[in-house]
Amino acid sequence: MLPIPKRYAYVIFGVVQSGLTCAVAAAIASLSFARSGAFLSHWIQSWSVAWATMIPVVLLASPVIRRVADALTRDETPTR
Repeated sequence: MLPIPKRYAYVIFGVVQSGLTCAVAAAIASLSFARSGAFLSHWIQSWSVAWATMIPVVLLASPVIRRVADALTRDETPTR
């Protein structure tokens, strides 16, 4: 594995999560190109543009989303 310090785990998570999400979304959006044989080229182009756009969005939005999720949830107390 790459020797990336643990303190950057949130960046790695954001990059991987955005890449996977964009790959799935671009594949769905490119399905109409399957019959023409242009699926792969359209998918790669769509995915790369979407991923380059989403990496900063995910990294900037993550702290806000975490705070919203924390505000909407509570710790569960064990019932006896």
